[in-house]
Amino acid sequence: MNKLVICDHPLIQHKLTFIRNKETNTKDFRELVDEVATLMAYEITRDIPLATIKVQTPVAETEAKVVSGRMIGLVPILRAGLGMVEGILKLVPAAKVGHIGLFRDHETLQPSEYYINLPTDAPNRQLIVIDPMLATGGSAIAAINALKKRDCDQIKLMCLIAAPEGVKAVQEAHPDVDIYLAALDEKLNEKGYIVPGLGDAGDRIFGTN
Repeated sequence: MNKLVICDHPLIQHKLTFIRNKETNTKDFRELVDEVATLMAYEITRDIPLATIKVQTPVAETEAKVVSGRMIGLVPILRAGLGMVEGILKLVPAAKVGHIGLFRDHETLQPSEYYINLPTDAPNRQLIVIDPMLATGGSAIAAINALKKRDCDQIKLMCLIAAPEGVKAVQEAHPDVDIYLAALDEKLNEKGYIVPGLGDAGDRIFGTN
């Protein structure tokens, strides 16, 4: 079974409080999401493998650690996932970025892929699917399906907040995908919104209604 990691660092929780606040304006909301994404990136990259090399300091030769193994790829789900990308790139600037666009089919009510653009070496990278909200789990599951169909087998999911229903759905559909959250909220309401949530992340990031 996959890991569920709640990133409970005090700075993340402090900033998340202001992200939730309906009085937070678009500029501050966007900046806070960016900052939380950077802080969460420390946790999601914790298990990156290291190799030992020799370096010459101004004083002596010594052994030191460098990142090894698979490089990272970021795959935001359009459009809200875009708001977290720059924050992660501040920590891992060499990461490549792909994009997945999904829309809800009016007949099946299931997410359908309308756009995907991945780095050419995506199957050789550790991919992080990014979406601020994990509500029903439908979009995350569809995005992960799209990656697996393209031979990507090292995938993690990163969200700001989630409902238990969405977490359970992803865990059942993709038990090999670890999930990283800033907070696990109470529930979904009858309209499918996360409670207490933070509203529509895309609208709040981009200043739309």
